[in-house]
Amino acid sequence: MLDERKKNIGHLFDGIAGTYDTLNHLLSLNIDKSWRRKTIAMLTPCKQLLDVAIGTADLAIEAVRQQKAEYVQGLDLSPEMMRVGKQKVERDGMAQRIGFDLGSALEMPYADGAYDAVTCAYGVRNFSDVDKGLSEFFRVLRPGGELLILEFSYPANPVVRFFYDIFFSHVLPVVGRVISNDKDAYSYLNKSVKDFYWGEEMARHIEAAGFHDVTFRPLTFGITTIYKAIR
Repeated sequence: MLDERKKNIGHLFDGIAGTYDTLNHLLSLNIDKSWRRKTIAMLTPCKQLLDVAIGTADLAIEAVRQQKAEYVQGLDLSPEMMRVGKQKVERDGMAQRIGFDLGSALEMPYADGAYDAVTCAYGVRNFSDVDKGLSEFFRVLRPGGELLILEFSYPANPVVRFFYDIFFSHVLPVVGRVISNDKDAYSYLNKSVKDFYWGEEMARHIEAAGFHDVTFRPLTFGITTIYKAIR
């Protein structure tokens, strides 16, 4: 069932695009903003950055704010998420610095070695084939280019994990359903996090795609993790 939802992930996010940012900030108590800031702070300044699963463009906007990229090319499967992102980019006066393409991370329409860096926030676990997506990241990066992935993970501390499970299993689906008026989307997001891998296992998948110097940094009791690697 989860794999079937991933095949239609663009449509799922189209349905919640209008409330996506509100729910992210509300449910994380705005901590998600600091996660993105810390991710971009780890990026070496570059000319051409590819932001995969750009969505509503929060990570891309942060990259421009921190002057870490001269230009950010975004890619996403959800037209509605990108419509919201474009509005934010235009509002912030960044329309000449951030672009949007509709397309799949598993078959990206870019040349080999086209980018200095690739970022992806909360998108990898939604790929129907994670290893293929990581291989595409490797392909479009120039030699020496950087990969930064921000993704949900599971806390190692059993007490934190207990409350995390309650939140993801009961609070998130209910609040998400009420605010987004979508009864299935946030139940899917709950399952997608619980069924995904993180930490050392995720690092091994990144290495298997060809990357080296793979490191990872858990944040906020391990509920999310930043992965960094070199092409």
